[in-house]
Amino acid sequence: MDVRQLRNFVAIVDSGSLSKAAERLLIAQPSLSQQLRTLEEELQTQLLIRSAQGVVPTDAGKTLYRHARVVLRQMEQIREEVREGGGSEAGPVAVGFPTTIAAILAVPLFQRVRTQYPGIRLQIFESMSGYISELLANGRLDLAMLFRDSETRGISVMPLFDEELYVMGGHLVCPEIDADADTAPGAREHSNDVASGTCELARLANVPLVVPSASNGLRLLIERSFSQANVELNIVADIDSLPTLIDIARAGDACAILPASALAPRDPALRPKALRIVSPQMVRPASVCWSNSLPVGSATLAVRQCIADLIRELQADGHWTGITLRAPA
Repeated sequence: MDVRQLRNFVAIVDSGSLSKAAERLLIAQPSLSQQLRTLEEELQTQLLIRSAQGVVPTDAGKTLYRHARVVLRQMEQIREEVREGGGSEAGPVAVGFPTTIAAILAVPLFQRVRTQYPGIRLQIFESMSGYISELLANGRLDLAMLFRDSETRGISVMPLFDEELYVMGGHLVCPEIDADADTAPGAREHSNDVASGTCELARLANVPLVVPSASNGLRLLIERSFSQANVELNIVADIDSLPTLIDIARAGDACAILPASALAPRDPALRPKALRIVSPQMVRPASVCWSNSLPVGSATLAVRQCIADLIRELQADGHWTGITLRAPA
């Protein structure tokens, strides 16, 4: 087994087919197929399941893929650190953000890292939290922001804050807020505040809601909160698109339940009415996470500190409302 075989195997899995991987790697498909057979013979196990639709890894293939990604990334980090003089903050750092956090944190992180650590090549992945967690477990990410505050097998966490949830499209459940001068159109035109009112969870009984699909962590939190409060949940659509959820809430066709950070990039005039959910509050913890089975390089440590610093700064200057910072461990 050599690095070339590992790199090609990763390309096959990422591409989902031998032909696409061969095209991507600029090598003949028969040669790539022979490399795969040689690798399977050496490891004495089947690594891929082939079908007319392409290839998918077996359990053994998933294990090899996870380790191969780690090895390849570490080799790239070695090259970068040696070029930069050894030990300095340099090389690639892959970070995963759930969509709601990416909306407020991704651009400031890019700007901070580019300014303070020009030797670091930042790689940002944005997706639903479940997929980000999977990428971290598979060794494709160095760091990930996830909604948890306790360690799991193989994953270390640094709890950073607790995040409150808001009902977007709040005028559907609290029509009186339209008469409130603080929330009237244009009143918050130059404000970073998301909402000045609250909404008891019981008022959301049978209110039409659009929510992420069942595999999403936010969906699970919503379902659990309504169940524990014995409030009737009325989901009218499953939507895995943050802009679409917000647009539907703003149009008044249904409500969405989201954190304040989801609205941060939007012009205040284009935001839906938002009310903080209370009695009980809906809160989720957020932590920066990393694999504890791998060495953490100086570049990864630098990016991790940038994330923690930026969250504190964004909360302090009012750009990130609805979060309560955790005390440093």
